[in-house]
Amino acid sequence: MEKRKKLPPFKILSTTAILGYGFPESSFKKGLSKKPDLIAADAGSTDPGPYYLGSGKSFTNRTAVKRDLRLMIKAGVERNIPVIIGSAGGSGARPHLDWCLDIVREIAIEEKLHFKLGIAKADIKKEIVLKALKRGKILPLPFVSPLTPDVVEESENIVAQMGVEPFIKLLEAGAQVIVAGRSYDPAVFAALPILRGYDPGLALHLGKILECAAIAATPGSGSDCAFGTLEENSFILEALSAERKFTPESAAAHTLYEKSDPYHLPGPGGSLDLTGCKFEDIGQGRVRVTGSKFVPSDGYWLKLEGVHLAGYRSISVAGVRDPIMIGEIDEILEAVEARVRDILGKDSEGSRFYFHVYGKNGVMGELEPVKKTESHELGIVIEVVGPTQAEADAVLALTRSVLLHYGYEGRLATAGNLAFPFSPSDVAMGQVYEFSIYHLMEVSDPAFFPIKIEEL
Repeated sequence: MEKRKKLPPFKILSTTAILGYGFPESSFKKGLSKKPDLIAADAGSTDPGPYYLGSGKSFTNRTAVKRDLRLMIKAGVERNIPVIIGSAGGSGARPHLDWCLDIVREIAIEEKLHFKLGIAKADIKKEIVLKALKRGKILPLPFVSPLTPDVVEESENIVAQMGVEPFIKLLEAGAQVIVAGRSYDPAVFAALPILRGYDPGLALHLGKILECAAIAATPGSGSDCAFGTLEENSFILEALSAERKFTPESAAAHTLYEKSDPYHLPGPGGSLDLTGCKFEDIGQGRVRVTGSKFVPSDGYWLKLEGVHLAGYRSISVAGVRDPIMIGEIDEILEAVEARVRDILGKDSEGSRFYFHVYGKNGVMGELEPVKKTESHELGIVIEVVGPTQAEADAVLALTRSVLLHYGYEGRLATAGNLAFPFSPSDVAMGQVYEFSIYHLMEVSDPAFFPIKIEEL
């Protein structure tokens, strides 16, 4: 029997936590000096909320994204290093992907670069979702209601998080730069090493850390590069600036990032089992990780994301410093909403009121464990969501004026209860989207996403 050839170290340069967050050129150049086999970055997240998926807009700045892409693509093409971007434009739907592709094409023209551009689309047609729903192939994630046909029909920009398979197909087709729609974050880092025969568990776990760039280093930063070296039975993490380093604690702590269970991390087609993981300090700010395993699931499941239009938002920001008002703030706000609804009657039935009280429980709301307010001042964000922008504006204006002059018990001054830092005090925020689809869909072909190669 012929002895299997040992795999050489596979080196990955992760530039930034999200494309457009930026990175120091000094860190990038240091990474390039280590001769990476791959340059990659995750470009998106659901962290900024559903608005960006619904509106088709990027939550990162175009100039910043172009700067990051220019450095990455120019270096990759000139050195024959594959460059891979996932969740293009932030949310990874067709408008976001097109937005990012326009930037890539501009860079190719401006820098006179010639390369094969791989494109993978993540958009899922409603009829595909409805067919899967009818066949019992869609499940809700925890704390999410079961999906219904009506919810599917009213949803916009439905996408699925693709795994490594579409990236592998594009790499096999000769793509030198890949820009994909909504992607499983580690996939952009793990696809090429998996294609070359490296362990999927190690490759995906390394990708899970590198997708946040240097956030897992100490001190952490999403705007700095990180370097990963994948070996047959381990991987090594390394920072690329003198001011930060990886430690076993910082690398292990990152496993808690956005996870309810730090030992089992689900993804397309299976989950990472980190129960046997070990983090070892090997000196010079480097950490070696071993024991990561990939456990395939029964069936191949993809996460679906979709949103629906929930209304239109208006807000007003104000400050309160009267200790008497601060002591009665909950009762006052309840009374103000009741008075506004009484004045408007049926005209307010379609609107929702929110008072975000910073200095009391503005961050955690009813979950705030500290019940006694001891602040000498409070910041109040008055929010109204209505069926139209005009109605949201009108209800907000009345709410703000009622609160401004509300006569509570013990009140002495009559000039007004609120201090406004801005004029105008009311701001129309526009469309409000809510996640309507946050479910899993089983597919028979993990690489069913549409792909193509474009010659630039």
